[in-house]
Amino acid sequence: MEQRNVLGGSLEVCSLEPLTGFYRDGFCNTGPDDVGSHTVCAVVTADFLAHQALIGNDLSTPMPQYGFPGLQPGDQWGVCAGRWLQSFEAGVAAPVVLRATNEASLQFVPLDSLVESAADAPDDLSGLLP
Repeated sequence: MEQRNVLGGSLEVCSLEPLTGFYRDGFCNTGPDDVGSHTVCAVVTADFLAHQALIGNDLSTPMPQYGFPGLQPGDQWGVCAGRWLQSFEAGVAAPVVLRATNEASLQFVPLDSLVESAADAPDDLSGLLP
């Protein structure tokens, strides 16, 4: 079954370099094994990476055994929805690529928070916000 993005369209590629996704397929696809819900396609910033490290989620150190290269500011990466929300609530959210963010993230993150942080806002936002 095709997974959808938070805008209701087809889920687009988040990043092929570095290769992201729980399944390392470039997408923020999710499934029963993805307990962290790696469904938010974020453009990581230095502040976001620092906050993630502060809350115990080191995204900068490479871990080759998991196919994880370690991230640099500007990289796009499929991050855990709950972890992204923690940074959003702390005022250091990474920008989000809505077309590559899985609709499953909406189980954890309000759509308006994602839209507020959008790096690729759609032309017409009227259908997204109340």
